[in-house]
Amino acid sequence: MKKREIKKGLLKSFSYAAAYVFSLYGTALASSDGGHGGVHNAWLGIDTAKVLNFGILIIALFFIARKPVAEFFSSRAKGIEDEIKGLEQKKADAEKKLAEYQASFKNLDQESKKIVEEYIKQGEEAKLRILAEAEAQAAKLEAMAKRNIEQEFKSAKAKLQQEIAEKAMTKAEELIKASISPDDQDKLVDEYLKKVVA
Repeated sequence: MKKREIKKGLLKSFSYAAAYVFSLYGTALASSDGGHGGVHNAWLGIDTAKVLNFGILIIALFFIARKPVAEFFSSRAKGIEDEIKGLEQKKADAEKKLAEYQASFKNLDQESKKIVEEYIKQGEEAKLRILAEAEAQAAKLEAMAKRNIEQEFKSAKAKLQQEIAEKAMTKAEELIKASISPDDQDKLVDEYLKKVVA
């Protein structure tokens, strides 16, 4: 489509150039006296040859340069068209990104509130988890302390009982020694010997 338009434009330009050359030729002929006598403002045969040579040169240039010039303008037009399409695509992409950013900025306040709420929720969960772990650890420590206290209590009780028994024995010995007379001691020794002999 574009190539046809370029070719039509070139053909039109060539037609205008040819018409201009022939109009110059006609003007030159009209201003001369037809080659009869006058030297001043006379159209000479050499002038006709020059105009014809120029016309042939224009026609030859048109046919020689027609394809490269058409291709140049066609490729240039295609390049400009591609560039415009690329720029339009970039513009559309930029507008899309701008719309996304504007939407993001509108939602930024809501998103920041959501993030803060999420952090608060995570903090509360961590607090509850830490408290539960601390309570479990405290329960373990309390149970361990109770066991240790019970063991210490049993150990102290056993030591106390042993000390009481030892003191009771010592006291009983002292009482027995104090309450037994030497006659009673002799009597006890004799009874013991009788039991051993028997």
